[in-house]
Amino acid sequence: MPDLTNDPLLNGYHRFRDTRWPEAKAEYESLAKGQKPHTLIVACSDSRADPALIFDAAPGELFVVRNVANLAPPYEPDGRLHGVSAALEFGVKVLEVSRIVVMGHAHCGGVNAMVNGAPDSCQDFVAPWVGMAAPRVREEVQGLAADQVEQASEEANVRLSLENLRTFPWIAEREAAGKLELIGLHFGIAQGELRLLRKTGRFEIMD
Repeated sequence: MPDLTNDPLLNGYHRFRDTRWPEAKAEYESLAKGQKPHTLIVACSDSRADPALIFDAAPGELFVVRNVANLAPPYEPDGRLHGVSAALEFGVKVLEVSRIVVMGHAHCGGVNAMVNGAPDSCQDFVAPWVGMAAPRVREEVQGLAADQVEQASEEANVRLSLENLRTFPWIAEREAAGKLELIGLHFGIAQGELRLLRKTGRFEIMD
């Protein structure tokens, strides 16, 4: 058995049990009967951009789908394995969330792979995954100055994921009926700021 002395996960668990659990025991007991999150968030797996921390969310508030480069794929009900699409279907049809947020972030390695290619060591899964968005993202940053490419590519990826979400008929129908809202965000790691995708197509700092 591994030595867990000073293990960061175990230490974190102890802090949770000692400090958070006593305060939230009733809350967790209620959640054991079922969840009713208000928002589904498609976010990146990046350890620096945790939606629960950024939104200071309580347990049960967010249904979070995390993957490399916060990608939402297009609607493809072909019987194959689609983890993100399965989560979307469950969140929308079963949990009936009222909002889907796609949250990109600064210095995203997955988006960088769309522009510059995935690492040689990540050709089995990462390369084809980010390849889904690479042509569109590369097209949108073509001709930009080098110092503008990173942020512009991350923003383009959020826009594409929102477009892909609208190819799901049960998402498009609910949005058209005013029962579901789709939102694009970009998180600046160094600044701790969120920028919102406006109807103009530009990302602006949230008040």
